[in-house]
Amino acid sequence: MTTTVRDLSATEETESIRFEFDLAHPPEKVWRALTEENLVSEWLLPARGLRLEPGAAFTLTAPAQEGWEGTVQCRLLEIEEHRRLSYSWVVGDFLDTVVTFTLEATDTGTRLQVVQSGFRPDQKQNRGGARYGWRLMGGRLVDLLGRMT
Repeated sequence: MTTTVRDLSATEETESIRFEFDLAHPPEKVWRALTEENLVSEWLLPARGLRLEPGAAFTLTAPAQEGWEGTVQCRLLEIEEHRRLSYSWVVGDFLDTVVTFTLEATDTGTRLQVVQSGFRPDQKQNRGGARYGWRLMGGRLVDLLGRMT
């Protein structure tokens, strides 16, 4: 099965972005890629302090850019093993969103839905950057899953 990626974000929608990935891997394997710090660091951003406990804080880091030091502050909001993971995604004082991963077993693997919600109407540029980022990072996730044992 080839991986199918769908950007389900409505172009006029301003509050959230949504992607679906049909992956040829079981939910347990996809879950590992979403929750093990070393694996998250390979496809998303380098992670520090990731623990699967409600309320646990962790950080993701990226190269600093003009107006941003490169740190994403996260806090785990919801964990349902092999099914759902949700955490806050806060960048400086200008972006405060929630990222939710939902896994659904399929006949051929896993359907993974990624939703980032909480964009304000005046954050069109941030929302566009996030859409670009999830496409890029989603591709990295697919590559990682193909290499994992």
